Amino acid sequence: QVQLVESGGGLVQAGGSLRLSCAASGSFSSINVMGWYRQAPGKQRELVATITSTGTINYADSVKGRFTISRDNAKNSVYLQMNSLKPEDTAVYICVLNDLQRAFRNYWGQGTQVTVSS
Repeated sequence: QVQLVESGGGLVQAGGSLRLSCAASGSFSSINVMGWYRQAPGKQRELVATITSTGTINYADSVKGRFTISRDNAKNSVYLQMNSLKPEDTAVYICVLNDLQRAFRNYWGQGTQVTVSS
C-alpha cells in the first residue's frame, strides 16, 4: 500500500505564510506525479499544483506567483510553500500521488486544514 502523511496546516492571517509537507511511503514507482488539491465547502475540488518526478510543475492560475511546489525524491516528499495567503485559500489541502507505472493509480492523503482569516 501507499500512505501519504501530511503536515503543516493551520490558522493564519491574510498575507501570512504556511508550508505544507507530504511524505509518501509504501510501494510505488519512482515515475510519478505528486501534488496538492484543495476542497472548500460548496466548491469543486481544485487542483492547486503538481510536480513530476523529473521536476515539471503546473499551478492553478489562482495561486501562481504566491505558492511554490517542490519535492525531494530521496525523501519521497512534496512541499507546498504558500505565501501571501488570502481568505479564499481556506480549504482542506489534500496530497496526492499518481503512479505512472501502475495504471495511473491515485493515492490520497487525509488532508490538512488551512484557514486564512481576514
